Formats: sequence, C-alpha cells, structure tokens
Amino acid sequence: MKIFFVITACFIGLLTYIHDGFAIQPSHDGIVIHHIPKNEKRYIGSPSICILPDGSYLASHDEFGPKSNEPRCGTTRIYKSVDQGKSWKRIATLKGQYMSNLFVLHGDVYIIGTIRTHSNFVIRRSTDGGKTWTIPYSPETGLLLEGEYHSAPVPVIEYKGRIWRALEYATAKTYNWGERYSAMVISAPVNADLLNRDNWTVSNHIGREDARLGDNFQAWLEGNMVVSPSGKLVNILRINTFRRSSEKAAVIEVSKSGKKISFDGTLISLPGAAKKFTIRYDKSTSRYISLVNYDDGSHPELSPFRIRNNVVLISSSDLKTWEIHKLLLYNPDVVNYAFQYIDWVFDGDDIIFVSRTSDDEKAGHACSFHNANYLTFHRLKNYREALSQRLDSINCK
Repeated sequence: MKIFFVITACFIGLLTYIHDGFAIQPSHDGIVIHHIPKNEKRYIGSPSICILPDGSYLASHDEFGPKSNEPRCGTTRIYKSVDQGKSWKRIATLKGQYMSNLFVLHGDVYIIGTIRTHSNFVIRRSTDGGKTWTIPYSPETGLLLEGEYHSAPVPVIEYKGRIWRALEYATAKTYNWGERYSAMVISAPVNADLLNRDNWTVSNHIGREDARLGDNFQAWLEGNMVVSPSGKLVNILRINTFRRSSEKAAVIEVSKSGKKISFDGTLISLPGAAKKFTIRYDKSTSRYISLVNYDDGSHPELSPFRIRNNVVLISSSDLKTWEIHKLLLYNPDVVNYAFQYIDWVFDGDDIIFVSRTSDDEKAGHACSFHNANYLTFHRLKNYREALSQRLDSINCK
C-alpha cells in the first residue's frame, strides 16, 4: 500500500491495518480506522471527526456504492479512540444517517446530516460518548427538515449565542447532479433542545441559476459557515467545475437572524475550491485555516474536481488571499489514489484530520480515486510552525 507523505520532503509512507488476515504496513503518522475491500462494492464516504470532553476522539463515515444500502437508507459507522488516534474501535452503527458531521455541544455529541442522498435532514444526540444515539423519527426527536436535501461533513459553528450550519436544498427544476443544489443555512440557540424542529431557523435558499454563476460552474455545494474579519456571518461554498480554470469559492452573506441569505456575485480564489473543504478560524494566529486538495496545473487534461491526490495546508488572514504552507499527503497517481473530503479539528498544538482515502489493497488499486476504500486518521504536529512556511510547488519527483 503506497501512500506518499510529505513533512519536510517527499518520502514513501505506509499505513498499518490488519484486515481479513493480511497486513498493511505502517507509517509513523497515518492510521487506518476502517477498510472496505473494493470487491465489496461499498465505498467510504463523508469522514468526520470530533474530540469529546474527556479527550477521546470520535470519527465517522458513511457508505455508498452499488452494494450499499444508501439509495434506501444510509448507514453511518462511529469509531472511538482513547489513545490519541493510535487505535480505533467501532462503537456504533446508525441506520438512516448519511452525509453527516459530528460536533460537541454542552458535553453531548451530535451528528447531523441527511438519511440518504437527497432526503430528510436529521440530527441525533448521544449522551454516552457515541455508544447510543437518539432516533430522529419525529419533529420533536430530530427530524428537522422533510424533503430532498444535500449535505456533507461541514462545520457547525457557534456565533452570538447560536449554532450555524450550511446545507443544500436539492429539489429543483432539474434532477442533474449539482445543478439541483440551492444554498441555504439553518441555525438554533446554543441552549435550545436541538432535537426539536421548532427551535431551528431556516433561511431562504438560492439556486445556482438564481446566482447566475454561468456555464463554467456546474454546482455550488458543501458550504462552510465562517465569521468574516468584519464580523459578518458568511457561507463559503465549493464551486464544482468541469473546465480548466482557477478554483473559486462563492461567498454568501447571512443575516443576523439567520432567516435571509443573499449573494452579490462575490467569488474568491481558493486553492482546492472545486472539492469539498473545511475552513476553521484559529484565534491564536488570527488566521483562517483549511486542508485542501490543491490543483497545481500539472494535469491539464483533468478537471479541477478530479485532483484529489494531495492534501495541502493553507491559510488566510482575510478569506480573500490564501497562502499554501505545507504538503501533508501526496501520491503522483491522480487516477487511483486520493485523500479527499478532509475533516479536521484543532487538538492543542496539533491538527488532527480524517480522510476518505483511495489506496492500494491486497486486490490492487482502489476501485477509483473517487470510490475510496479506507478511512484514515492523520496528525499534523505543531501546525503554527507549519503556518510559518510557504510552499511554491507540490510536485515531487
């Protein structure tokens, strides 16, 4: 199993995991949480991670593919580590949970997302560290929105006494992937019962066609709730494009009440913006940070959304100008390898993150770069030191 990790230079690293009697060799900073052999035709999706109040980690992923149950009822699996990510144990399996993220509030852990692709939007709570979860069978127990919605493991943030999250309304004039997605935001008071639909405020939704993004942009989706340097609440969305162009993200403004969102055409150049990304603000450095799949232009034959063979640390002081600091994961093969849908959190001086990873297994390559066969855990040590570096090229020869 060949994974290329870069810390100060490029070198080959290997992960360790035992599955069905064969060994996958180790790396010093990458751990396989779960592996699904490609011949099972079920693939790893939607990685998410959080840190519990006692310091243990929770990670989650869902499953997609022809042999998954996703078209009828999504499946999400929950894993726990009590040794800072060195080892993991599955502690729960949730039926009817998909495209979801974990977050912690007032000592409890929540998971929020859809029940399958383009479906009801739900939230669950666990009061025992992720072992058991509530069931969202009614508007009083976590069934927040009914209809066709789209989601991903995107940030939940606290701001001015409320929690905020982005998602997409997926009922539109067209049923083509991506084109049907309309941006929207939900929010609730931090001290409210989050399982009760009545406590949530739902914004209007803005469709791709209403935003007049043009033919170059196939879709906007998987938005990040962020507080701008001026104190405004914004939703920064991935823009999916099939054409060769610089990667850009869309910036939607959110009203103080959360009832109104608006788009004035603002786009920002953001490395990796054609793929899912997570932006978080670091108070200690006064910078916005993300871990992205950067397209350096070395594969002009491919659309930017296909470039997922690397993970790069980037940051910005103003959400407009982004610096590339460090290459964290890399493989020169963009067809068979990927580290994608990165979700991450601060852990003291470090950043910990999980990846939907396509890599070698006993039967050979993964099914494809997109159809991942691993959920992997990684740690970037001393991220503030890494922010002092600047990377001009990610090519490793």
